[in-house]
Amino acid sequence: MFRHTAQSRIEELLAQCGLTANGPAACDPQIHNPHFYTRVVAHGSLGLGESYMDGWWDAADLDGFLTRLLDAHLDERVHGIDDAWLWLQATLRNLQRGRRAFTIGERHYDLGNDLFRAMLGRRLVYSCGYWKDAADLDAAQEAKLDLVCRKLGLARGMRVLDIGCGWGEALEFAATRYGVAGIGLTVSHEQADYARTLCAGLPIEIRLEDYRAFRGRVERAFSIGMFEHVGAKNYRRYFEVARRSLADDGLFLLHTIGTNRSTNRTDPWIAKYIFPNSMLPSAAQITRACEGWFVIEDWHNFGADYDRTLLAWRANFDAAWPALAARYDERFRRRWRYYLSAAAASFRSRRNQLWQIVLSPRGVRGGYRAPR
Repeated sequence: MFRHTAQSRIEELLAQCGLTANGPAACDPQIHNPHFYTRVVAHGSLGLGESYMDGWWDAADLDGFLTRLLDAHLDERVHGIDDAWLWLQATLRNLQRGRRAFTIGERHYDLGNDLFRAMLGRRLVYSCGYWKDAADLDAAQEAKLDLVCRKLGLARGMRVLDIGCGWGEALEFAATRYGVAGIGLTVSHEQADYARTLCAGLPIEIRLEDYRAFRGRVERAFSIGMFEHVGAKNYRRYFEVARRSLADDGLFLLHTIGTNRSTNRTDPWIAKYIFPNSMLPSAAQITRACEGWFVIEDWHNFGADYDRTLLAWRANFDAAWPALAARYDERFRRRWRYYLSAAAASFRSRRNQLWQIVLSPRGVRGGYRAPR
């Protein structure tokens, strides 16, 4: 009886999105296991993602299917017990503090450089490309790195801090093209090892270090795709660290995914399988956290570019799968494709944004003119 009720409920919700279970359209989900319906009703987005990983359903146009769900805000209407548990944990504990700050490095960024080399393209840049004048992924990533450098007005001899430096590509680019020296911080052993090799011979130091431990003074700072791991309880501290590390006439660029509503947690499936202890900030949370520390000079949203970036990553991943299959199993393949497809859908539906925010400690005298 419950399964029949669950199936009716899910089919009704799908119909509101213009979707039909086992229908003929590319976006229609093909249900292979009848327990799919009860699993989604009981566990919401976690049940949807896990059942895909287990092969209980498919969709020829997976990102199209997920975009339909997000456009209809079905994620806000079907909640499981897992979402309530995440809310309770995030409310009672600081999930990004102390040893837990390194969890994201261990469980995501240390998965294997072979995976990320295959997926990300010529440069290991794991953030949104800038497609304004770019024809392919590599060009879009180089354009993004150059945009960051131009917005910061980098010049030879400057000292730069990269908070969350990843595999070191942004610092290598800035040092090679603009002649700066730099310090990069990461919580991933794999990233740190790769970045040190990449930046060998350049005036760059890579540290396996939480941002809160940094002590130093620089002329410029940036943080590309790291703020999503900071957590609402730590936003104020994050901007305090950035401010104390920056010269009074310096500039700080924050490149982050953002969401349209303030929250204290992420999606349950994302938290369990992709980015543990992560969350996306809202504009209100960012402005409250940096108030008193910084003047907001520029706020640039090019979130629509992330859809195209993610689809390019997914195409690279699919093409590389025969070589990756010896190390990663079929369930991982489905997990990763679901992640990239769901992320693309979140930007296509404009539920998520990509912001580059330029901040100055005291305001740029005469005004700041932002490159585009």
